[in-house]
Amino acid sequence: MAENVKGPASYFPSIEKKYGRPVAEWQELVRSSPLTRHMELVAWLKAEHGLGHGHANALVAHTLAEGRAQ
Repeated sequence: MAENVKGPASYFPSIEKKYGRPVAEWQELVRSSPLTRHMELVAWLKAEHGLGHGHANALVAHTLAEGRAQ
């Protein structure tokens, strides 16, 4: 039985389907950006890459949380 994914990661399948790139690529873009603040990164993903707010927010939240956990 598949695990029920919650939180930002629950958006990942639809992000990959809608934008045609693996989540790992999006996360690398976030990590390599000179921007560091959550909402700056969200705005950048929306403006430069055409992501919707919810998708951009989920990617940034998950990526930044991973960075803090390491």
